[in-house]
Amino acid sequence: MPNSTRSLIVMLMFALLVPAGLRGEPLEHPVALVDNARFSGDLDAMIERRFIRVLTVYGPGRYYLDEGAKGMTAEYATRLEKVINEAYGTGHLKVVVFVLPVARDELFPALTSGRGDIIMAGTTITDERSGEVAFTIPASKPLKEILVTGPSAPSISSLEDLSGRSVYLRLSSSYAESVAELNKRLTGQGKAPITIEPMSELLEDEDLIEMVNAGLLPWTIVDDYKPTQWSGVFSNLKIRNDLVFREGARLGWAIRKDNPKLKAFLDGFLKDNKEGTLFGNILKNRYVRDFDWAANANAERELQRYRDLESLFRRHGVSYGIDPALLAAQGFQESRLDQSVRSRAGAVGVMQLLPSTAADKNVNIPDIYEVDPNIEAGAKYLAFLKSRYFSHPDIDSLNGSLMALAAYNAGPAKVRRLQEAARNRGYDPNRWFDNVEVIAAEQIGRETVQYVSNIFKYYLTYQMINRESARRDAARRAAGAPQH
Repeated sequence: MPNSTRSLIVMLMFALLVPAGLRGEPLEHPVALVDNARFSGDLDAMIERRFIRVLTVYGPGRYYLDEGAKGMTAEYATRLEKVINEAYGTGHLKVVVFVLPVARDELFPALTSGRGDIIMAGTTITDERSGEVAFTIPASKPLKEILVTGPSAPSISSLEDLSGRSVYLRLSSSYAESVAELNKRLTGQGKAPITIEPMSELLEDEDLIEMVNAGLLPWTIVDDYKPTQWSGVFSNLKIRNDLVFREGARLGWAIRKDNPKLKAFLDGFLKDNKEGTLFGNILKNRYVRDFDWAANANAERELQRYRDLESLFRRHGVSYGIDPALLAAQGFQESRLDQSVRSRAGAVGVMQLLPSTAADKNVNIPDIYEVDPNIEAGAKYLAFLKSRYFSHPDIDSLNGSLMALAAYNAGPAKVRRLQEAARNRGYDPNRWFDNVEVIAAEQIGRETVQYVSNIFKYYLTYQMINRESARRDAARRAAGAPQH
């Protein structure tokens, strides 16, 4: 359905179905009603309202915006819309199925609070989750949670070899529950437990797989179908089907417990469209894209470049109020920390600055053809963007930096417009990931989204490198050995 038709339908619904008191509030974007309203009725009430809201997470393969909505969730939403309208004979004023991307740790709160009606986000059905929400029949075949390793991983032959080591997971994931169960067994055998290094809730499994493939992480735990799906893209993964943390789990769509009519309809829909059906199998094999996957910031040569330049990033980052690890991550994205790099547009060095930008009165640092002033100019320009445009008290320091990075890539005026559009759509204008990021993907395309996403992954990597270096230095001091 064309966007203009969707907008007209939403405005008609708004006029006909929304109480007069709410209609008195201005709507700068017609979809704001869908994004903001809290509603928890069952399917019959959804049909009367003429829209259903699907909650998902933004990411390649599942749901992304690139000249329109794409991904498995987008296609399932379109097909569900068609089937519901055929089943209920809705005529010209059709039921519209909207997809609302949110952060993964917001999925279940958004569902139970009435911001959305269905979660389609590759969620594993677990006993703990089933205590809070209802699940449809399984949407997938039985799964295994397995270890995937990359080029930086040490050799292991069994799960027990992970004893005393770290794994890298989101604490909200079902994999964390599986590690907790394995740790009970290990401690019962008198062995050291596995340590979970918490990863940002802003990262999806696909992000972690990408980081493992690039050597940024040694390994992670994922459902077995996910690394297979990306096998044509990520060539450095080793899929350890022999190292299984949980077996027999399935994915399902989540709904509120008091929506039995919706559950019954979705169960019937999934019988005809889930994995294993023609439609389900087509979607599973369709969505592998040639994205700008993160390069290996932890490879030996790149790591040595970081160590050679780390003191400059630290000095200039501290001087201008920018996290040194984030500044280094930006440098890696821009040039792989190579001062000799020149762009066709004339950008120079590690931070890929134009001489005109460096000469601007807000930066005014000459000689960016040398690495020290180049990094200083990049730090000063990023700090200027953050201070001038993204220093509102409601924006925390990290999100201010992420907005500034987006502005470094796309321009500050454009990012400010994206913030305002996010506010009108019911997203948080002061948070980049899963909020302003979604509007950026929709309105200006994937380049800026991928730019910030890559830098964030490198940032996490450099943080881990710095923590490990600090631990080693502390151990050397304790042992009386010279520091590295």
